[in-house]
Amino acid sequence: MPTSKNYYWRIAGFYFFYYAFVGMFAPYWSLYLKSIQFSAIEIAILLSIQPVMRMISPNIWGWIADHTGKRQRVVQIAAALSAACYLGVFATTSFWGMFLVLALMGFFWSASMPLVEATTLSYLGRNTSHYGRIRSWGSIGFILSVVGLGYAFDYIAIAWLLWAGLVCEFGILIFSRQIPKTEVLAHHTDHQPIRRIVFQPRVLALLGACFLMSVAHGPYYTFFSIYLVEHGYTKSVVGWLWAIGVVCEIGVFFLMPMLARRFGYTRILLFSFCSAVLRFLLIGWGVDFIVLLLIAQALHAASFGSYHAASVGLIHGFFQGRHQSKGQAMFGSLTYGAGNMLGGLASGPIWQHYGATVLYSCSAGVALLGLLLIMWKQGMAGAR
Repeated sequence: MPTSKNYYWRIAGFYFFYYAFVGMFAPYWSLYLKSIQFSAIEIAILLSIQPVMRMISPNIWGWIADHTGKRQRVVQIAAALSAACYLGVFATTSFWGMFLVLALMGFFWSASMPLVEATTLSYLGRNTSHYGRIRSWGSIGFILSVVGLGYAFDYIAIAWLLWAGLVCEFGILIFSRQIPKTEVLAHHTDHQPIRRIVFQPRVLALLGACFLMSVAHGPYYTFFSIYLVEHGYTKSVVGWLWAIGVVCEIGVFFLMPMLARRFGYTRILLFSFCSAVLRFLLIGWGVDFIVLLLIAQALHAASFGSYHAASVGLIHGFFQGRHQSKGQAMFGSLTYGAGNMLGGLASGPIWQHYGATVLYSCSAGVALLGLLLIMWKQGMAGAR
């Protein structure tokens, strides 16, 4: 039987390569698509495929994992098929070819993380506030990927991005085979249909607010790199600006046990949404001032870091026992799936017709709606 330390590094390694792939994809894939002559609307559509798959795929795979009891095996199968489908990016530069490849890859790639999140929280047991310390290895992978590639693309062609993605896919595949088995403890809600949990007002409020936070981030993930390059920033600076936010995120992940004990998850969410409103206003109106951009990126610690850790913790509190995988899958589908899809798709026309300032002001407005929803249903505090 592996030791707890072995468990830690097995899970941490998966997070590292999974988010290294995000560090390759989120900042630079739009630049690659632009380099092969796709329009702004085509780029928005292609970058919205992955959120669509994150909306559909986790629910399917989460149901399979919970009903077969083979969560680990599902992660391994999904990782292998994701890597196989990714190879298609080397074979096409057409819009519909890229659409098909990204759809297939995204369907399998999106399956793994909710299941690994459920595994991590089961492994931690009562120490779920320490989730951020394991998750921080994903942030480290993101930083190394985004900064390293940023410097590289000042000297080499953006097409080399495809090979970086392949390395990340193989890393995910290797560590998917190291994910440990964890025991799913029985819970008094096991006999209830999951819809009874979902339709609790405080659960609906949480899911709705997190959906809005993901909508607000859609334009950031779709056009932030293009926005910076068009305002004269080099790709290495673009990489560092992405990385600064994630460095701050790591700090918050390590502080989360103390913050959770002192403030509780609901207060942390309120602060995170306030920070998101300010952050997107700074991006939209202060792009020509590097100091304002640095402040905006530092706020990523709250608009994503503390927000993600708190929301995952609350979801884990609501969905226990045999509903764990389905609960995390539903959360990922509605927020990082449907929310990012809507935000990404809407960003193309707004960017093209009204410009970046209006686009990021819309992001701030959507984050404000999420804040108001959290404030309306502060009863979520009982799920700590």
